[in-house]
Amino acid sequence: MDLSSRKSDVERIEGNKEELVQILEDMDVFLLTVGANGGEDVPDCVYVLPKLLEHMLDNYNRGRNKFGEDETYDDSFLDVANRIYKLSTCCSCSITLILDQTSSVLEKAMSLLEKDLCSILEDPKTQDKSFSFGSHSDLCVIFDTDSPNPPQQEQDHDHQDFFTNLSTNKISILSKIATTMIVVGYETECCMAFANFRRSAFKTALQRYGYGSMRMDDVSKMSWESLEKEITTWNQVVRHCTTMLLNAERRLYDSIFPNQPFISQSLFSDLVRHVIIHLLNFAQGAILTKWSTEKLFKFLDMYETLREDIIGYSCLEPCASEVTYEISTAKDRIVKAIVAMFCDLKNSIKNDNERIPVANGAVHPLTRYVMNYLKYACEYKDTLEQVFEQGQSVNITRVDIYNDKSIEEVEDVGTPKDSPFALQLMSIMDLLDENVEKKSNLYRDLALRYIFLMNNGRYIVQKVKGCSELHDMMGDNWCRRRQSGLRLYHKCYQRETWSKVLQCLKLEGLQGTRNKVSKQLVKERCKCFNSMFEEIHKTQSTWMVVDEQLQSELRVSISSLVIPAYRSFVGRFKQHLESSRHIDKYIKYHPEDIELLLDDLFDGNAMTMTRKRI
Repeated sequence: MDLSSRKSDVERIEGNKEELVQILEDMDVFLLTVGANGGEDVPDCVYVLPKLLEHMLDNYNRGRNKFGEDETYDDSFLDVANRIYKLSTCCSCSITLILDQTSSVLEKAMSLLEKDLCSILEDPKTQDKSFSFGSHSDLCVIFDTDSPNPPQQEQDHDHQDFFTNLSTNKISILSKIATTMIVVGYETECCMAFANFRRSAFKTALQRYGYGSMRMDDVSKMSWESLEKEITTWNQVVRHCTTMLLNAERRLYDSIFPNQPFISQSLFSDLVRHVIIHLLNFAQGAILTKWSTEKLFKFLDMYETLREDIIGYSCLEPCASEVTYEISTAKDRIVKAIVAMFCDLKNSIKNDNERIPVANGAVHPLTRYVMNYLKYACEYKDTLEQVFEQGQSVNITRVDIYNDKSIEEVEDVGTPKDSPFALQLMSIMDLLDENVEKKSNLYRDLALRYIFLMNNGRYIVQKVKGCSELHDMMGDNWCRRRQSGLRLYHKCYQRETWSKVLQCLKLEGLQGTRNKVSKQLVKERCKCFNSMFEEIHKTQSTWMVVDEQLQSELRVSISSLVIPAYRSFVGRFKQHLESSRHIDKYIKYHPEDIELLLDDLFDGNAMTMTRKRI
């Protein structure tokens, strides 16, 4: 029977649900029995359904019906397409003549479904909402101990980002279309269309979060100021991808392909692989930049992101083997970069040849920088331990990273010798000690040299004691040795500054002939003391001791030496000068005045002497 003779039947069946159901049932019966008897009659349904499908296609194409607006009509269309596909796979000679016609109409139907699939996925009504993780200045301050937290509004996006334009109804339609296309043999077309649109949608989502597509070469040429901001964004985008976006995407795939878990997993794995490699390209580009000390902490953030958010991502397993090399390569290169940055810090200490001493013996800027740097680095202690451990197997030998002196030191203080980061810290501390010692030699005044050594030594010890991680790795013995060194500097300072002053207050040598006290010698001693004390006060009141405890210890120790000696001297010899004119030329100060003047020392300000009369 020719299809052209069934036009009236098609129009009638299209509007009659019960008749359509009957036609479909007739087709099911025929498909079950076809081939059992070579001479069977071909029922009307075989001729009607292809024509019906063609008629329904015409309605969709002319806009009389739109896929997704009438669920009953859509389901009928898919049911008819399904039966015609089954019919096209029959090998019965009785229907050979109509197979070409059924194949043609079926191909048109699949083309329509593919078009509608793309239309729903594209959805022009999607709003392009932008989103930012916050300004870089809010998140990243050098040596800032606060870890940046994702803004609260991030929580509101969850899987809305990807389901905004895909209602439950649309997901149901997509699932029906996908199922039909796969069953009918158009799996490749369905999967390609779906994968392309979801990749594009994911790329758009990343752009909304401030992460655009950048080539490795472009990333490698960025200024550090710009790259630093991009790394912050990258870290948070990766975290958002692995904790929210990809999980939401997986739910979408499972919803659209509920009866095809292998296809769902395959498509999702392909997307994950694409996204991961896309994100890794940025990391690879960042690694190509020049490695320097100030970049360490951002690179540590990238390393942690790779370790926790990419490698630790639970959905990565199905495609792990395909991206393992890329992840491993990026991770190894970041390890090399971090190790190189520590070496850069060491070299900057070694090669610091500044010849101008710090004014007033204050803490050297390099000392501050290194100690703050190490304190901040200790916040990444576990990560750095892992990095240096891994560094030993990434073409970086133990000799490159450590030196024998630091190893002996760590073993001596009881820190485990297999703690790579502790060895690094000890090595840097040794270099810093050498640098401070070298800088102290720039001072011609030996007393100021010891003040400089005390200032810097005290600063280092206090920083170590104030950071529990740093203190644990350096050890108590290390701190005790450094404090012993500080006490030695203290004694050397006292000897260099005050020993000559105390010589003026000694009793020996003041007796003249017949064992009588020589008034003239007493006057000379008093004048000598006044001159030396005033010069010390004038000079050392400009010197700087920032640490209040150290400043107090110095003043107390000086007072304990000078005040008793001065009080004893004045009490014993003042009577010998009372008959002299202008006694205040020789005994200018009360002992209490001396004590007050000693409190001016190490304030960093030029002080004037207040003359006190006896």
